[in-house]
Amino acid sequence: MLAQVIVDIVHENVAHTFTYTVPPGMKVSLGQRVEVPFGPRSKEGIIVSFSEVSDLPPERLRPIRRTLEDYPAVLPHLLELAEWMSANAHCPLAETLRLMLPAEMRGGRVQVKTQPTARSLVAPDQFDAALAAQGRSEKRRVLLTLLKDGQPHTVAELKLLVRDPQESLRHLAAQGLVTLGEEEVLRRPGGDAPTEPTADPPLMPTQQEVLEVVLPELDQGRGKFLLHGVTGSGKTEVFIRLVRHVLEQGRTALILVPEIALTPQMVRYFRSRFGAVAAVLHSRLSAGERFDEWRRIRRGDARVVIGARSAVFAPLDRLGLIVVDEEHEQTYLSDRHPRYDARDVAAFRCQIENATLLLSSATPSILSFAKARRGDYTLLEMPGRVMNRPMPEVEVIDMRRELDSGNRSIFSSALASALKQCVERGEQAMLLMNRRGYNSFISCRACGHVMKCPNCDVAMTYHVSGGDGMLHCHYCGYQVAPPQKCPKCGSSYIRYFGAGTQKVEEELHKLLPGVPVVRMDIDTTSGKDGHEKLLDEFRSGRAKVLVGTQMIAKGLDFPRVTLVGVIAADMTLNLPDYRARERTFQLLTQVAGRAGRGALPGHVLIQTYKPEDPTIQAAARQDYRSFFEEEFSLRRTGLYPPFTLMARLLVEAYSDEAAQQRTVMLYNACQQLLTEHPLWKKHVLLLRMDAAPVKLLRGKSRYQVLFKLFVKAETDGFLAAVSALARTPCESTDTWLEVNPANMM
Repeated sequence: MLAQVIVDIVHENVAHTFTYTVPPGMKVSLGQRVEVPFGPRSKEGIIVSFSEVSDLPPERLRPIRRTLEDYPAVLPHLLELAEWMSANAHCPLAETLRLMLPAEMRGGRVQVKTQPTARSLVAPDQFDAALAAQGRSEKRRVLLTLLKDGQPHTVAELKLLVRDPQESLRHLAAQGLVTLGEEEVLRRPGGDAPTEPTADPPLMPTQQEVLEVVLPELDQGRGKFLLHGVTGSGKTEVFIRLVRHVLEQGRTALILVPEIALTPQMVRYFRSRFGAVAAVLHSRLSAGERFDEWRRIRRGDARVVIGARSAVFAPLDRLGLIVVDEEHEQTYLSDRHPRYDARDVAAFRCQIENATLLLSSATPSILSFAKARRGDYTLLEMPGRVMNRPMPEVEVIDMRRELDSGNRSIFSSALASALKQCVERGEQAMLLMNRRGYNSFISCRACGHVMKCPNCDVAMTYHVSGGDGMLHCHYCGYQVAPPQKCPKCGSSYIRYFGAGTQKVEEELHKLLPGVPVVRMDIDTTSGKDGHEKLLDEFRSGRAKVLVGTQMIAKGLDFPRVTLVGVIAADMTLNLPDYRARERTFQLLTQVAGRAGRGALPGHVLIQTYKPEDPTIQAAARQDYRSFFEEEFSLRRTGLYPPFTLMARLLVEAYSDEAAQQRTVMLYNACQQLLTEHPLWKKHVLLLRMDAAPVKLLRGKSRYQVLFKLFVKAETDGFLAAVSALARTPCESTDTWLEVNPANMM
């Protein structure tokens, strides 16, 4: 038998299968990881098919050296998924196969964790004789008594009861009374599940209505749904009831969340109801935790998986349901190669595994809601909060008037007053400032020069840490002390502008002296379990105010939060991205939804210099429908997605000249393609070459070839041809094809 193997090398020259013989007696399966000879070395690979014959002469066929596990690491349906992604992401199959496995499995960088154990071999009727045989050794008699149940006990456990037991255990083993071994220790993120599952709460009428629509399709292994439910409408309880139904059928379920910060909360919900069957996968796990959770899932010990974007590749068998919570979030779009949209991957996985797909959000993406309108998804609505709780009262604060009145503070007079009253009542508040750091940028008042990163074409942000202020680049991590004089004109008129989460936190301490404040941004959550520790502090009530970036805006449920303040609501409106209005509306609506989720009513204050902006007004009214209609109309007029498809070839190189030359070559080649294929040209609305909005990033010059195309079958052929152009080798430059990129920067 011959095996076709994809070797774990991501390079166009080896982006195909290699044929190896299967040695007699070796048991192999599709998706199994193997070690194979490759040139003078050995390489890891994955078996993707079998055959009986080969075009190669027998003397050129080499045998598989060994299997790396005794089970297929990549399930058959995940092989199909990897092949589909390879075709759609226009990248080698080896690259998409890597997504199906914990990275640490490659090269054996992580191993099963074990600990020494001891177990008694003494039969009950021989126990007294075994004790007597130990003579004067009290320690060996105690150990035999502790091991009397015949169950394996860890040496670490025995050490708590017997001092230095190792030598005595070896004596007992030599007598044939005890066997010494190793026991696997699972590295469990988030600790163990509660021993007693909590009872189900009563369902609200809208929750019941949704279940009555979805369950029949779930039973048939089909259906694609978009659940549009306002914040606090009880969508999570719907997920739980659907998952229970799936588990009762002997199938499995996958719950995707957009933020690592949301994962522990969702895990608690599910483990409180289902126990240890829930596993968690995300990038903040340690290598050992990720490996062990993956193995629990692969063995079938964990039948529910909760995780961020990459969890869509979890090795679940008999998949029945995929839920994509907060489906509008751009974090579901991978900005690293291979680039993919987790929502599209989830949809294809459901298709090939006969599972049901449920997308859910209070603010669905324009693309998803448009698909629901045309019937691609079944639209489900939950327009009210559970227990008929009111939506929060929202007030828009005109910061221009605050300036006119002489208020130069970060906080409007209304927000400052509301914060004081909230704390005095013993309630909690959340403040959104979607920029980390202390000041947004530093500029020279004399010549206007802005201090930028030498490696990136972006302004550096001023951070205060430990009393020392430094300028940070949020793209490459470069740090430098702020200048005393302008490096361009020599002026000493250096001034600090704007504010970030650090500045907000400092001003809060001045406004509310002695009141505990938690700040949540990348700087404070980078450590192990950073998100969970901060959220626990706020959840417990020890902290009264939570300040954070967009990571606090969605999915979090704190019943004691009655006040939400948005510091700079219009910050994202002017980004050079056609989705700027959509993302601003989603952010404001989602963070407003954190208020009033318990018994007490909520109040939201949105500070802005553009109070009349239709996007901000729609968010204040929590009016998704009117926002969608206006934005949909603007997209139609401007021919933006979903009416078209945006794509670009992104070129990066350390040499600006090399990047420009590569871009010009690609642009000309694309023009030639359109000349040779008039049908393609008919559907291409825009073909433009220019510098990327962020021209310099991490020391590399960046240029792009932009495309705007009608979504037609013919454009697939054009994009495939463009992808082939991108993959043509070019020394010293990197080129990627991005389709509907997560950001246009």
